[in-house]
Amino acid sequence: MTTITSSFGDTQPTVDAVETVPSYVQESWWTPDAVAAESAVPVLDASTGELLAKVSTEGLDLAAVVDYGRTTGQEELGKLTFHQRALKLKELAQYLNERREQFYVFSSQTGATRIDSMVDIDGGIGVLFTFGSKGRRELPNAQVVVDGPMEVLSKDGSFAGEHIYTRIPGVAVQINAFNFPVWGMLEKLAPAFLAGVPTIVKPATPTGYVAAAVVKAIVQSNILPKGALQLISGSARDLLDHLDYRDLVSFTGSASTAVKLKSHVNIGEGGVRFTCETDSLNAAILGPDAVKGTPEFDAFIKSLVAEMTTKAGQKCTAIRRAIVPQELVSDVVNAVGDRVRERVVLGDPRAEGVTMGALASLEQLADVRAAVQSMLDAGGELAYGTLDSPKVTNKDGGVGVVEGGAFMSPVLLSWADAEAEEVHSLEAFGPVSSVIGYTDIDDAVRLAARGGGSLVASVCTNDPEVARQLVTGIAAHHGRVLMLNREDARSSTGHGSPVPHLVHGGPGRAGGGEELGGIRSVLHHMQRTAIQGSPNMLTAVTGVWHAGADRNFTLETEQTHPFRKSLETLRIGDAVRSELRQVTLEDITAFANSTGDTFYAHTNQEAAEANPFFPGIVAHGYLLLSWAAGLFVEPAPGPVLANYGLENLRFITPVAAGDSIRVTLTAKKITPRETDEYGEVAWDALLTNQNDEIVATYDVLTLVEK
Repeated sequence: MTTITSSFGDTQPTVDAVETVPSYVQESWWTPDAVAAESAVPVLDASTGELLAKVSTEGLDLAAVVDYGRTTGQEELGKLTFHQRALKLKELAQYLNERREQFYVFSSQTGATRIDSMVDIDGGIGVLFTFGSKGRRELPNAQVVVDGPMEVLSKDGSFAGEHIYTRIPGVAVQINAFNFPVWGMLEKLAPAFLAGVPTIVKPATPTGYVAAAVVKAIVQSNILPKGALQLISGSARDLLDHLDYRDLVSFTGSASTAVKLKSHVNIGEGGVRFTCETDSLNAAILGPDAVKGTPEFDAFIKSLVAEMTTKAGQKCTAIRRAIVPQELVSDVVNAVGDRVRERVVLGDPRAEGVTMGALASLEQLADVRAAVQSMLDAGGELAYGTLDSPKVTNKDGGVGVVEGGAFMSPVLLSWADAEAEEVHSLEAFGPVSSVIGYTDIDDAVRLAARGGGSLVASVCTNDPEVARQLVTGIAAHHGRVLMLNREDARSSTGHGSPVPHLVHGGPGRAGGGEELGGIRSVLHHMQRTAIQGSPNMLTAVTGVWHAGADRNFTLETEQTHPFRKSLETLRIGDAVRSELRQVTLEDITAFANSTGDTFYAHTNQEAAEANPFFPGIVAHGYLLLSWAAGLFVEPAPGPVLANYGLENLRFITPVAAGDSIRVTLTAKKITPRETDEYGEVAWDALLTNQNDEIVATYDVLTLVEK
């Protein structure tokens, strides 16, 4: 038996040191005993058919794996704030980024070209970078997320409520597909880790050794806390039997497997959270304006061929149906054939010049060929390609048929009958796509929807009205829609590339789940809870000051203005209340003249009185804000380094000449930065008049020294 080679080199029992791909559980590497290993599933090189390793979990105590995550993993992750976890994701991304070349060696054995491997490996590392950044920018340096404003539930304000997010108390079981062993793992790990939920990752058997290699590097980095990540290499066996309402299962794979998982009693009745991403007959629609010779036509062909050949078409987001104007079908077919002949070199990805590799396994090859044959039997015609074993460039640079390799020619099907059920229901998960013609925009929308729900669709047009009709027509059937035209053809990330900032998932056949989407995916691993109580109790739970809660006012005899306090001494609720300042007509006129804001409400008594909102000439809102700053500011140098903005500004009551204003400023939210000698402080600013009526409310944002 051959073994997987690597330059990692250590003494741990890992994938490059034993014949069985190991699992990583309870802080140690585990492999089955010799008897169990004999019946393990073999894993082959996708291009040569050589035996690489075997995979088995026979004898692995999965109940103990779950318990370790729920106990040690939860405890260790619970010691960290969102920002601290985010920094660890960034540190891990940097560590893995320096070791990409080692992972490429493993990836090439799956049939992936270097570009394919970059999509998988670099893309996965990029997700870690993104969540490391977004976690610090968009989440508090705390462990609770406040969701929305406080709702006052009593007349006197003593009883209120709001929503918060806290992490689920169990584990996140992540069952991944074979096509992206690295990206699939890291795009699920990142939001779970940021939420503070331990991960148990279960990669697909044919390519799980690549995930194991990355996990090995993660373990060696010693960056993640104990229990944060465990790896199951092989069958999940009875794993779901040990889960309950505290846990989450995130699945990527076939719809048939998803149905089996959903039917498990712990998911159907036991409350285990379940999200999935499954089969998807994604569409790309060519607008009627995008005729041959236009940049949109060229972009459409480039995108279609890229989706057919990248990862040998083994992408859940690949274009399976090219929906084009009936009169452009032949142009599209010919252009696709020309581009494939010009650009695609099929063969072992380790051979120079190869641009498309093998499918992941011989079993996968057989499945794809069978699906294509069924489509041919249903009326599809081979517009390009063949089901015969192709001649390919082998590992040594020769050309010929490789009997043990899972190679397949790119295949484009055409359909005389666009209504044929099979083109809208059968997915050949390989380098296969179909071209079908439509008669008008409504017909294109209808055909796209016949996919029964998809992860992504592309709309290729330079006509804004066509784009509007197509996107609004198909959006509810898709998780993502890419609009492609001459303006973004070069900068677009592409039809088949989910980005961590936006939701990945889709309705219906696509599984009905969501992943990614920035902080949305972090919240998927948390429980939203409505909490009720007094403003003081809400403040205590959330760490954010609430209107009505106690304030610690600076007294006239006290010299420590809140702006004189560093983060070390500043506390939530520290406040200052200014004296009244009267507004005169001269003040209003001077501000209007100096700013050029001579809106009639500030300059014309008769017109202002005719406005139902104003009693006559009133002060500018921005004049009041400027005065408020002068009323609360502490001018001498001190811990406050800068004011960097306002949020949630609302003007409530107009201020007429002769009225007076005062400001009450309260430390509302304190966010120390982990890597800097300062942090952010949000101050609740309440502007009132001489009758204590609210004039304006807003948050003042400052940077304050630690």
